[in-house]
Amino acid sequence: MSDLNKTLHKWNASFKKGTDFDSWGQLVEAIDEYQILARQLQKEAQSPANSSDFTEDHKKTIGKIATCLELRSAALQSTQSQEGFQLEDIKKLEPILDNLLTFNKEFPFDVQPVPLRRILAPGEEENLEEEEEEEGGAGVGSPDSFPPRVPGTLLPRLPSEPGMTLLTIRIEKIGLKDAGQCIDPYMTVSVKDINGIDLTPVQDTPMATRKEDTYVHFNVEIEIQKHVEKLTKGAAIFFEFKHYKPKKRFTSTKCFAFMEMDEIKSGQIVIELYKKPTDFKRKKLQLLTKKPLYLHLHQTLHKD
Repeated sequence: MSDLNKTLHKWNASFKKGTDFDSWGQLVEAIDEYQILARQLQKEAQSPANSSDFTEDHKKTIGKIATCLELRSAALQSTQSQEGFQLEDIKKLEPILDNLLTFNKEFPFDVQPVPLRRILAPGEEENLEEEEEEEGGAGVGSPDSFPPRVPGTLLPRLPSEPGMTLLTIRIEKIGLKDAGQCIDPYMTVSVKDINGIDLTPVQDTPMATRKEDTYVHFNVEIEIQKHVEKLTKGAAIFFEFKHYKPKKRFTSTKCFAFMEMDEIKSGQIVIELYKKPTDFKRKKLQLLTKKPLYLHLHQTLHKD
């Protein structure tokens, strides 16, 4: 069996597993399976052409399937699950995934691959940054040069469980000396274990719309997709500040911050900003600046 067919076989098995859990009412297992598969599909959909066996048309379809899986996962986590993406909708995707290489019909749902942005290989962003500095900076660019706007990929709050605690984090604002020059800024939030492995689905905020002085204001709430008691020892919640570079036509990580488990408590918290690249293992941390610029958050704990 070729590598391509092995990949398709693996995806189909995962899809079947997820829909089986879904139809049996095993919602937690279905959500996990859908989210794992969605991340795999998104990664393939955004892979560079020279490292993928799929055509650009295939990758568009793969990205749309990933979006549908995220929508179904979000519907299962919502108290209004009957209003969202349904199991019968998801099942319409099975023949598409089964026949991905020959699929040439219109996709049954009006969705877009998420996220719509260029993903860079490790080290690639740093190289591009160096080139940009040598050429004298990116400039602001015209609106026509901007990429498609990225919709937020925020997920709803998990169902409550007796004795368990859920965490909502409101990202209020981030302090940056050049806040006003950041184009289409947004935040990527992830929960990683001590080895940098995802413990929950990665979420992107919508674009920040207000910038003033040395602050980019978000005022957006993130629902952490695991009960606090179920987070492993040494885990951390990461916040990556990203913005668009029009000259290079890619989305760049400007800086990052993180919160460790002993910092989870109700109320305001202000955390330090670190230089990229994001160090999910927290081994070689360098502060972004000596200036007093921070990420401002507000935490709310929900306990049954």
